[in-house]
Parts: sequence; C-alpha cells; structure tokens
Amino acid sequence: MANGILGSVDLAATTYTEFYEVPTETFAVVTVAFTNKTTSTIEVRLAATKPENSSTPEADDYLEYNAQILPGGVLERSGVVLEAGRRLFAHSDSANTVAMVYGIETPTA
Repeated sequence: MANGILGSVDLAATTYTEFYEVPTETFAVVTVAFTNKTTSTIEVRLAATKPENSSTPEADDYLEYNAQILPGGVLERSGVVLEAGRRLFAHSDSANTVAMVYGIETPTA
C-alpha cells in the first residue's frame, strides 16, 4: 500500500477537481493541504464524496466550504480517515492554488 504523497493538483479557478481516490479493500488516513500561491486571499472547498455517489460532491460531503487562505498561506486538514471508494475533490475561487493529500493507505482484508 502507498504512503507519503498520495495526490496533488494545481487547481483551475472555480472548477471542482478530483485529486485522490481510496483504492478498493483499503482505508486511508490522510492530511490535505491547500497552498495559496497568489497575492490575494482565496476561498477553497474540500469534499470527500461517498463511494456510492463519487462523481460530484453533494451538500453533506464537505470538510471545508469557502475557507479563506491568506496570500502565501496554507490550510491543512489532518487526521481524515477515508474508506475505500471515497474521492477527494478540491475547489478554489482562484487559479494558482495547490491541493495535496498525504498519508497512509492500509488494507482492510
């Protein structure tokens, strides 16, 4: 199973982007970090979709919603435990935002 950096993406403005999916027969314990590479305050969203509906975030999938990050700043969400099939989606109101997920994957069988 993987450990370390599990996924990362340089986000386009106002677009939901999937950047990690937990493999089958696995769970993951992760930290997600957003980095603001702009000179303005930005707003980000982080969603972990349910395995049965993993194509787009639903209202109850959000871990962060319009959280503000200062210029050059970082927002981290740690200790997130995800079951197989969960997908992480990131969104920013500005380009030049990076979303990165790191942690460990562990087999359930």
